[in-house]
Amino acid sequence: MSTDIDCIVVGAGVVGLAVARALALTGREVLVAEATEAIGTGTSSRNSEVIHAGIYYPAGSLKAELCVRGKHLLYAYCAERGIAHQRLGKLIVATTDAEAQSLDGIAARARANGVDDLSRLDAGAARALEPSLRCTAALLSPSTGIVDSHALMLAYQGDAENAGAQCVFHTPMLTAQARPAGGFDVQFGGDEAMSLSCNVLINASGIHAPTLARHIQGLPPDSIPAEYLCKGSYFTLAGRAPFSHLIYPVPQHAGLGVHLTLDLGGQAKFGPDTEWIATEDYTLEPARAEVFYDAVRTYWPDLPDGALAPGYTGIRPKISGPHEPAADFVIAGPAAHGVAGLVNLFGIESPGLTASLAIAETTLARLAP
Repeated sequence: MSTDIDCIVVGAGVVGLAVARALALTGREVLVAEATEAIGTGTSSRNSEVIHAGIYYPAGSLKAELCVRGKHLLYAYCAERGIAHQRLGKLIVATTDAEAQSLDGIAARARANGVDDLSRLDAGAARALEPSLRCTAALLSPSTGIVDSHALMLAYQGDAENAGAQCVFHTPMLTAQARPAGGFDVQFGGDEAMSLSCNVLINASGIHAPTLARHIQGLPPDSIPAEYLCKGSYFTLAGRAPFSHLIYPVPQHAGLGVHLTLDLGGQAKFGPDTEWIATEDYTLEPARAEVFYDAVRTYWPDLPDGALAPGYTGIRPKISGPHEPAADFVIAGPAAHGVAGLVNLFGIESPGLTASLAIAETTLARLAP
């Protein structure tokens, strides 16, 4: 059966754009359909903009594998394309004896993931690097960095469009029907509702991916995970921070704790915290700052009163709940669900930005039956 277009990618976040780029560079005809007005308006622009080393994830997981590979690909891509980034390094800090003991486990997990550049520091060595820091011990990760996420997404979009891809906005996917002979009939809403047929459909819609998958007729319902929304708030620091590295506490269950990151201009921000919510909501409650002061002062006791200003919020696209072990990335192709030409990307939270180029590689590989 004839189709209107070869490949449709739903979602113009960093992962959707990376996938579209990868498809277009193989010579395929690609349309990126985005529900909002621009690229990267969701999770992709509401995060810490950190290039992660691959430290925390279970050995053998997709998060571990794709973070480590993606980190190398991303640093090389940013250098080649002149995308602003800095390899600042990160300190994972323990503020109690119990947390100090847990650093050995974190280092062991990192080694199992292929991250072999961590070094353990005692309190004196950590303070020699960061005199304002209070800790009992720390791990130094020199390959952690930061990146201009919007410039990165613009570069992915530019590569895709230069290879013939198109991006359309205000175009939410409503439903899709898998054709018996292969391919899909896809209905879109927006100002100009339309129907298009395609051979390949990529669901890269972030926090909406499980909901969108339930609107793909022919996809087995038991192949679609439940979705959970885990909100994180960020506060910015008035004035300059006395730190040159990123500062992370020992990780907590749902996230990496209230950490200090720096942007490319040297401005510091703190977050994200963890707040499980029922519906999509990006409101930032200024009162949450009190918890931030307490958390940050465990490792920076001289944080001044009144120094934190409301920044922004983001939502982690979780597929595991508050009291469940953190889920791995799910990149589900035909071998997983039996629908030819379809790949669903579920639970692409951190380190999705770091892993974006590697996720794109894996997505293309998953298209094989």
